[in-house]
Amino acid sequence: MEAAAAPAVRVDALELFVELLSRVETGGASDDFYGPLCEATCRVANMDRAVIFRYDEARRRVRAGGAYGIDPNLFADAHVTVESAPVVRRALMEDTVIEVTEADEREIPAEYRHLLRDATLVCTPISAGGHWSGVLLSDRAPRRPLTEPERDLLWTLGKTAALVTAARTATFQQARARQLQERIDLAREVHESVIQRLFGVQLAFSTDAELPREARERIAAELQAALSELRRALQRPLGRTAPESHTTLLQEIRRLQHEHRDLGIVLARGSDRVPVPRGLEALAQSVLAEAVRNARKHARPTRVDVRLDQSEGAWVMEIANDGVSGRIGSAGMGLRLAALEALQAGGIVEFGAREPDVWRVRLAVPLDRA
Repeated sequence: MEAAAAPAVRVDALELFVELLSRVETGGASDDFYGPLCEATCRVANMDRAVIFRYDEARRRVRAGGAYGIDPNLFADAHVTVESAPVVRRALMEDTVIEVTEADEREIPAEYRHLLRDATLVCTPISAGGHWSGVLLSDRAPRRPLTEPERDLLWTLGKTAALVTAARTATFQQARARQLQERIDLAREVHESVIQRLFGVQLAFSTDAELPREARERIAAELQAALSELRRALQRPLGRTAPESHTTLLQEIRRLQHEHRDLGIVLARGSDRVPVPRGLEALAQSVLAEAVRNARKHARPTRVDVRLDQSEGAWVMEIANDGVSGRIGSAGMGLRLAALEALQAGGIVEFGAREPDVWRVRLAVPLDRA
């Protein structure tokens, strides 16, 4: 009977392969993809609950990508790393499915031990080709050990998830390549039209001779044409779109405070009462992440102040850090791309030295565009 049941399980697993791969090109939130993966795992592998922790390259942190049988909001503020969860490190390094016994439960972060039940808790690595994408944690009650077919199936599902994650990443990279080509096309269009016109105007003004009326009128017409062409060119998307967010700006600030205690991240008094327009959540979190990353990389801050405000019809976020020493260079590509994101939303990102040892990043967006 057991020998006859095995092929049926493998067919289910194969169907899961096909179903998941068919969703690679489908748009939508990541949770809309990884949630069904957790459900399918429970269905095929006879588990009750499952949650996937994966590395979010856009946010550069580990987050709960999807869950089944358990509220994913329980992990909204999760700070899970291979250091805080040794069982995760073991599963990934050994590339094996690990059952967590009662003695091993200390390897689970303390804030989540209350979620454990008298059940079999299993940690499945999601990795392929030496690349760690995340882990799948699942359990079932009552506690009973995995059979070898179940262990092999979970390991295979982990590889499936890694394969599909790689395919989704490739799709994302293709989209980024298209955006890059669009920016190249924009630069070429601006150069071939606007810059050429302005270059001619510059040559006309470079002479010491007095310009006749006809020349001045020609210059005015060229400037007007250049402005029209520039305005038309800038109607196209200028850069990347801020990645979709499944958290709030205030939650992200609290997470960064927890993750980077040495930076002294402080939210200014009253800022928690400033509402963040829903349409600005992803952009604000993207600018915040770049500002904090810039502070860690280019300074030795002892304090990072974050202030939110609404003034003169605009929503404003300002991040300032100390610890800037020596010659202050230009900002990195991350802040420049964030500035392009802000332009698409009708806002601006300003950055630079405010005081000799202080660097400031400021995002301002008109409320009527938020």
